[in-house]
Amino acid sequence: MTKKVLVPVAKGFEEIEALTAVDILRRAGAQVVLAGCEGEGAVVGRSDISVMPDKSLDAALAEAPYDLIALPGGLPNAYTLRDDDRLQEALKAQAGRGGLVAAICAAPVALAEAGLIEGKTKTSHPAVKAEMPSEGYLEERVVVDGQVITSRSPGTAMEFAFALVRALFGEDKVEEVNAPVFARL
Repeated sequence: MTKKVLVPVAKGFEEIEALTAVDILRRAGAQVVLAGCEGEGAVVGRSDISVMPDKSLDAALAEAPYDLIALPGGLPNAYTLRDDDRLQEALKAQAGRGGLVAAICAAPVALAEAGLIEGKTKTSHPAVKAEMPSEGYLEERVVVDGQVITSRSPGTAMEFAFALVRALFGEDKVEEVNAPVFARL
């Protein structure tokens, strides 16, 4: 069965985090929708790389539910995701049905806003640590707590992407996808 994944992006998204997750998830066979939060057209990342989303966030949300909603970091992207009522509603609905949610770098602030990491172990980029619930905060590269996956930075993007594959498909798929990739996991 195909797994559906939503990866929303807005201005200033961290290209390494978003595109690594999309790439590795697609290699695993997931149907990944890269959705632009600001309507149609290219979205410019934090390193001035323009990326053309598959569709707008509104169009992508019309195709819910998803098996996973994965949030890349970068600024102001992380705060745009945090402040987007459509995405906040989708995250809460995702958690309510037991679906996976994930965020890397500064994007766990969006999970915090949705109330999805209170009482969970989690991590984030150190720059937003003060905005995270302190209970259960870990300074590990990737943290998995039930249906919530968090990670720290662009340097942990590959590990984060493979944690998403593991959560959706299991360890055998991680090994299969990584065989030609040679990531250190």
